[in-house]
Parts: sequence; structure tokens; C-alpha cells
Amino acid sequence: MKIALCNEVLQPLAFDAQCKLAKDLGYDGLELAPFTLAEDPTQLTDAEVAGIRRTAEDNGLRIFGLHWLLVAPAGLSIVSADAALRLRTQEVMVRLVEICAALGGSYLVHGSPKQRSVPAGSTREQASARARDCLAAAAAAAARCGVTYCIEPLSRRETDLVNTVEEGARMVTEVGSPALRTMIDCSAAGQAEVEPVHEVMQRWLPTGMIGHVQVNDPNRRGPGQGDLDFAPILRVLRANASHYPGIIAVEPFDYVPDGPGCAAESIRYLRELDARG
Repeated sequence: MKIALCNEVLQPLAFDAQCKLAKDLGYDGLELAPFTLAEDPTQLTDAEVAGIRRTAEDNGLRIFGLHWLLVAPAGLSIVSADAALRLRTQEVMVRLVEICAALGGSYLVHGSPKQRSVPAGSTREQASARARDCLAAAAAAAARCGVTYCIEPLSRRETDLVNTVEEGARMVTEVGSPALRTMIDCSAAGQAEVEPVHEVMQRWLPTGMIGHVQVNDPNRRGPGQGDLDFAPILRVLRANASHYPGIIAVEPFDYVPDGPGCAAESIRYLRELDARG
């Protein structure tokens, strides 16, 4: 199993230092938040993107994918009633797909709850239709670039649009692109789903709808730093290896004792579980 670290955990370290530390801790690669790379990541030149990839590879890491896609530039939305703003947001999504492919990544995770929550004056149905159009544009770009674009179910305390894996899968079905999938974030699933997280995985992985898994505790700390037992989760992932690409990403939000310490404890815990089989 390949384990990535979401790089914002190691801010404010410079990117080269992030790579060195992640490698030293035992991670196979990074999952990048574009806002950590530039104030407006869509303005990164091809040469700058190539340099980021080279820095990771020089440190023995792969860049597996991107997440937290719409934090920067500011003001984006896939659900706004403003058609011009949605078009601008689609342009950002498409450019991030291209950047992901150039970095050697294979997936993008579309969480960005503030940029998809139902706006005042709109119904949930209207917001869903607008989001679907934006995701269709991103999926078309992903198909061209050979990557997978994933809509991330998030807890209801974060957003009111696409909260469960079933809702994510419904959006995927409605768009109808093989390059669009949903995914499972263990923290969000632990809050939004009725079933235990490993049972949610067992139900959905064989469908081919799941393009990625992020590992974190429902308390928003790293795996092993809360009550969620990841042993059955890893067993389900191994049992469904033919349906899943085999990459998991550590994405805590509450860094205890700090970013590097949380990253170290997470990889120690996961490697220990993985070695047990």
C-alpha cells in the first residue's frame, strides 16, 4: 500500500524541506494542496510545475494527486447563480487537472466545502445542477489528461451539498464520465454515514465508484490519534485491491502535537497495521 502525506500538514516548511521530511518519515509521496504552491496556482508556469515535480522526485517521492482545489484564487464557486463566476471556476478546475497530470499525479479530490455550499436564494436542486455542470467540465479535462477527478463527500457541518458516498455516487452517475469518481474521507464518513467506515468501503469499493481514500480520524486528527480502528479499513482495502489503485493519503486537520509530529505518528501507526496484514 502506498501512503501519501497531504503537504499542508508540513507548512510553513519550504517545499523541498517538506519533501525531505516526508521521505525521512517513510511516506511514499505527497498529495498537494495547490494553495500551498502559489497565491494563484493556476498561474504557475509549465517550468515551475516541472520544478515542483523534480523536487519531489529528487527526494525519492511521487506526487500522487491534488486536493483542497478551490481555496485559491479566492472567490470561486461551483454553485453560484452567477454564470460568469461558475465559468471562471471551471477554468480553474481544468487548469488544476492539467497541473496534476504534469506533476505525475493520478487523481484530484474536490472537497472545497465553502465553494459548493448552497448559496442564499438558491435551492439545493439548483445548486446541484450547477455543481454537476462544473464537475462535467472537470471530468472532460480529466479524461483528456488521463487522471481521475473525485467529488468528496463531506460532513454536514462543513457543507450541505454531497454529504454521503451515496450522494457522491449519484453525482458521478448523473455526469456519466469514466474520469469522474467519488471518494471516501474516513473522518467525513465517520460523521456522515450510518455504517462503520470499513463497511461503507466494503459496500462501495466493488462498484468502481471510489477513486481515492483519505485516512484521518472523525476527531479530525491523524489515523491512530482517535477512536477509529484502521485495521479493518486496511483489510477491506487489501481485499478490494482489484477495485482500488492502492494509494491512501494522510489528511489530518488538527495537528497533535504539531504538523511533523502528527505526520510521524500517522505513518508509524499505518505501517505497523499494514505489516500485521
